[in-house]
Amino acid sequence: MLRRIFFSLAGAAVFATSAAILMVALAFTLYAFAEPYVGRAGAAACVAGAAALVLALGALILTIMGRAKRPKASALAPGKGFDRVIAFLREKPVLSISAAIGAGLLSVRNPQYLGAALRAFLEGREVKRRR
Repeated sequence: MLRRIFFSLAGAAVFATSAAILMVALAFTLYAFAEPYVGRAGAAACVAGAAALVLALGALILTIMGRAKRPKASALAPGKGFDRVIAFLREKPVLSISAAIGAGLLSVRNPQYLGAALRAFLEGREVKRRR
């Protein structure tokens, strides 16, 4: 698993590097093409304008792709027990990870707290109702 992650990161780094080299080469090509017609300053402006256009287009594409799709109503209505836990973990992953680390550290320092918390969670409590 760790090997797959490293290869994925290496592939992403190679892709980003090749994209950067391609953009620099295209900028030089555009500059060389535009310089005889509009001069050095005009060619530099053309390169800057093309770069701004590429960045704006990329930002627009990422914005459109990043919009969250609305989940169905049935997926939002958590059930009891384990479904509620899973819904909470999906909604707030950072808080869940922080709580898991805190619980792990607490259980290392004093395992009795973890046992009491698990007993309380698993046994639950009965609510007395008045009639």
